[in-house]
Amino acid sequence: MALIEVNHLRKEFKRIIPKTGFLSGIRNLWNTDTHTHVAVDDISFKVEEGELLGYIGPNGAGKSTSIKMLTGILVPTSGDVKIAGLTPWKDRRAHTQNIGVVFGQKTQLWWDIPVIESFRVLKTIYKIPDELYTKNLNQFRELLELDQFENTPVRQLSLGQRMRADLAAALLHDPKILFLDEPTIGVDVLAKERLRTFIKEINRTRGVTVLLTTHDMQDIEKLCHRMAIIDDGNILYDGSIDALKSKFGNERTLVIELDDAPYRLNLPGTRILREEGTRVWLAFNRDQFSASDIMMRVAEHHTIRDLTVEEPEIESIVREIYEGSHSGRKREDEHVPVLDLQ
Repeated sequence: MALIEVNHLRKEFKRIIPKTGFLSGIRNLWNTDTHTHVAVDDISFKVEEGELLGYIGPNGAGKSTSIKMLTGILVPTSGDVKIAGLTPWKDRRAHTQNIGVVFGQKTQLWWDIPVIESFRVLKTIYKIPDELYTKNLNQFRELLELDQFENTPVRQLSLGQRMRADLAAALLHDPKILFLDEPTIGVDVLAKERLRTFIKEINRTRGVTVLLTTHDMQDIEKLCHRMAIIDDGNILYDGSIDALKSKFGNERTLVIELDDAPYRLNLPGTRILREEGTRVWLAFNRDQFSASDIMMRVAEHHTIRDLTVEEPEIESIVREIYEGSHSGRKREDEHVPVLDLQ
């Protein structure tokens, strides 16, 4: 049995449609007109123990709503979730012992007290044994360099420091599962790399299952082997990153540097992306041509000094999937199926 099992999960929010015009304030007291917004629409997936799943989508796609249901913060309208055999919104106390949660725009640390004091409070809340607390804290001090700021009040920390402290706080009680909602949002390049290294390390050494939502495709490429793409509350793709690139990233770019400036380097099956002096960027479909075929055709008329093949960026592939899901939808309420990779 998978560690996380999500079956036909759906979440609706009902919002009052306000009255306008004469005596609208009074009329709104008895207003029963509502609009139903479907944030998550019949999603199903499984996550095995020790997996690191990237869960991505644009703003408003349903990512955070999904995470809040999986952590027990929200109760779904319909559907079922089992995490380590527990239902998050029914078995709240037992469930919280199994999970750690980090929301990039919020903190679970106490704002006006030093970080180490927040850790001690969490030790008491989770009833963490002294030996386990000391062991985990020492490891996190080393991996996240907590010594630099553990005696500093949280309100005085930089965003990168606060995220490192939040990660440590979420893992002090040795949870089986870590939910990360935008953990690298707004942090600088060095802080991002430190956070990514830590996430990869605790997944590898401790076997912590990680479900990561992010807008940064580098987070996904550097950390995850599998990703799920959600848009308008529906899962559009669930599978490996390599399979996604293989199926949808069939266009490659050949960067060729020549001895002389090219003259009308128009080859059938290619298109020129740009030219800079003696350097040309040619796009081609790898299913129709190989880089060596194009190179040989160029070499018939020009002397090649250097060349490289650029792989498609996962961000551009995902963007095409988003755009395709919207352009291919005939009705607003039409269900978008998971993309077929067969």
